[in-house]
Amino acid sequence: MLEVLKQIDFTPFYITLKLAFTTTVILFFVGLPLAYFLAYSKFKFKSAIEAVVALPLVLPPSVLGFYLLLILSKNGFLGKFWEELFGHQLAFHFEGIVLASVIFSFPFMIHPLLSGFKSVNKTLIEASYTLGKSKIQTLFRVILPNMKPAIMTGITLSFAHTVGEFGVVLMVGGSIEGETKVVSIAIYDAVEKLDYTTAHVYAGILFGISFFVLLVLYMLNKKFEVGQ
Repeated sequence: MLEVLKQIDFTPFYITLKLAFTTTVILFFVGLPLAYFLAYSKFKFKSAIEAVVALPLVLPPSVLGFYLLLILSKNGFLGKFWEELFGHQLAFHFEGIVLASVIFSFPFMIHPLLSGFKSVNKTLIEASYTLGKSKIQTLFRVILPNMKPAIMTGITLSFAHTVGEFGVVLMVGGSIEGETKVVSIAIYDAVEKLDYTTAHVYAGILFGISFFVLLVLYMLNKKFEVGQ
């Protein structure tokens, strides 16, 4: 077993965790204001925005990945723009799979945050306004502290979902060593080569990471529920 571990390339784990961390941070800072808007706004076309956000849940990853590949390649409008700025296209580069992961995992951050915003007692919010607090002060001192479990759920689900991504990442990033080859693709490559030992090691470690992330989520949520 030790001999097998010594031969394993751990770079895909580094890329996977780097991708998951970057994606989760972007999703949190983009998702928080959007979820706040969807929870409290009376915008006429709010349902249309919610439908667009939820699309990755029902679309096959290959469909989403195909259109993202067209947009992010050097002939796509976004990929062409990126190439003019940075000298390379978005497709088949780390930045491209980050963008694809953000879009693909969007509902996993938005939906928990939206539920969290809606679950906060409106009496607390109105009391804050009555005491002269602004919307920003109410958000940071009243609303966010009362929806900690929802925030943790959004962060954890987004991270875990990105760790396990395969279809979209493969379509947009391919399998480039040290750039876009994440663990799920490394497992696929190992199985294609009939190297089941390597596939077992990759899959086992990924299984352990996923279990650990979910265990932390449930422990923190239990702690927050007791504290409330």
